[in-house]
Amino acid sequence: MRGLAQPSAAYAGDRGEPDPEVRALLAVAGRSRDEYLRAVAGLCTARFLLPIVAVGDDGGDGPDPERHAEMRAVLLTTGDGTTGLPVFTGLDAFTAWKPDARPVPCRLDEVAATAVEAGAVAVLVDVAGPSPLVIEDGLVAELADARRLVELDGGGWGWLFSPPDSSPGGSAG
Repeated sequence: MRGLAQPSAAYAGDRGEPDPEVRALLAVAGRSRDEYLRAVAGLCTARFLLPIVAVGDDGGDGPDPERHAEMRAVLLTTGDGTTGLPVFTGLDAFTAWKPDARPVPCRLDEVAATAVEAGAVAVLVDVAGPSPLVIEDGLVAELADARRLVELDGGGWGWLFSPPDSSPGGSAG
């Protein structure tokens, strides 16, 4: 995965506005299992804002070339030690939660991969509202493998993914 501090050029000009369709899916996600899965499927094509913060050497005042800090994704931890990775669908929800963090635009598969790398068991979408959603461990693992949840025409749910490259000269997975 590319560095968190290096957002994709695909988001150049993105001003952080929430997608109204995504917000509508989140608003009804608690009604049923299918509405929940429909929301997760819709999030597979959405842009998220992942909060990152500087951690490391906090000492001193003013610029100092000897100070070192690195940018890291924010994790939330419950009393029992369970961790979740918060992400946001818009700058409004992001700044209402943690205005001092830096928003990094990314896709859900990138968010899920970051969660897995960080040991988080859930992705917390819009944790401060307007319509929070928790994507739990089993779904996070599939999403981290660049799989996309899709609703099947005949009913039910499936995973869309690209098979390993089996072309001549490609790796056979």
